[in-house]
Amino acid sequence: MFQALSDPSRRAMVERLSHGPASVSQLAEPLAMSLPAVVQHLAMLESSGLVTTQKIGRVRSCTLDTSAMSNAEQWINARRTQWQRRLDRLGDYLDETADEDALK
Repeated sequence: MFQALSDPSRRAMVERLSHGPASVSQLAEPLAMSLPAVVQHLAMLESSGLVTTQKIGRVRSCTLDTSAMSNAEQWINARRTQWQRRLDRLGDYLDETADEDALK
């Protein structure tokens, strides 16, 4: 998922889809690339689980899958909590050593 979001064009597509479903041509409109290139980017987003597509007639409709984002958010929050605890312990240790140095 993070690799899929590393590209600015794919991030722009995800941003557009955060406002609601869109066709491939609607996603391609603001991007300076060919339609086949957009389809390749969409394939990467779809394989990462961020986007689902459905073909209705001649139109391929794309939708953002927010559950994939939720999983990434949970992972990031778990790392954040872990590092905050470590930094709190480091701060406590530095406070203790500063107090010991002040007593000398």
